[in-house]
Amino acid sequence: MNIVILDAYTANPGDLSWDELAQLGSLTVYERTAAADTIDRCREADIVLTNKVCLHREEMVQLPRLKYIGVLATGYNVVDVEAAHERGITVTNIPAYSTDSVAQMVFAHLLTVTNRTEHYAQQLRQGQWSSCPDFCYWDTQLTELSHKTMGIVGLGNIGQRVAHIALAFGMHVIAHTSKPESQLPQGVRKASLTTLFHNSDVVTLHCPLTPDTRHLVNRKTLATMRPSAILINTGRGPLVDEQAVAEALAAGRLSAYCADVLTEEPPRSGSPLLPCPKAYITPHIAWATREARQRLIDTAVANVRAFLSGKPQNQV
Repeated sequence: MNIVILDAYTANPGDLSWDELAQLGSLTVYERTAAADTIDRCREADIVLTNKVCLHREEMVQLPRLKYIGVLATGYNVVDVEAAHERGITVTNIPAYSTDSVAQMVFAHLLTVTNRTEHYAQQLRQGQWSSCPDFCYWDTQLTELSHKTMGIVGLGNIGQRVAHIALAFGMHVIAHTSKPESQLPQGVRKASLTTLFHNSDVVTLHCPLTPDTRHLVNRKTLATMRPSAILINTGRGPLVDEQAVAEALAAGRLSAYCADVLTEEPPRSGSPLLPCPKAYITPHIAWATREARQRLIDTAVANVRAFLSGKPQNQV
């Protein structure tokens, strides 16, 4: 079996290994692949693994050997699944590998706003504490999370993990979810979107990007939120209208926006959020802990092995 990885670098920039995958066939690894090179690089492949390189119908019809596409991520919108099924191509993804890492990033962002650790470390280096007449020094508001309300939009694996951590902080947790009340984790109350946005001190987005959720957070939504609220997005950039969020931050109608995702990644044409001092943006790294990437590779190998054994797993 010829196995090709089209964009291996983000999953494994060199600190992990593809050796187990190489034991399953003849492996070719490309760090990155431009769209124009996709066909040539996949022409002899039976198995293709991709993260962000798209495989649409037009590519598949030119790849008669292709039997399997493994998406190196949970989301699989880069693959035309319908076209793959029509051609008898198995498509798999990697669910839940980054749950703990993404939940951790939610609270890294939240604590950045409430405790400003990096800010005070910088102030210390600049001598602000040394020159202070008091035994302590602060120049920002410091906020305790206990008894604040966290609203979680989407209660899948990550949303539930975030809820668990929020409860450990002593927060009240409400969630907008399709799950019935009886299936919610203990301590989590179900809420409508309107109630959630209106009553939450912190809103965190963990829903999939669909036509219905695109710009879920918009001018109308933001107008219902508390000016002191913190909005967190580790899901998908287009879940929010970035211009509307930037305007709300500038006008003091939103306390902070924390995100690990943007509508355009990387933001080569800029984003209205980048200049905002109250926008805390990280470059899509919530999933990228070494531990999560190792789980991703382990599952990718297990997916290929299961396919070769005639019992595919994690099919989409």
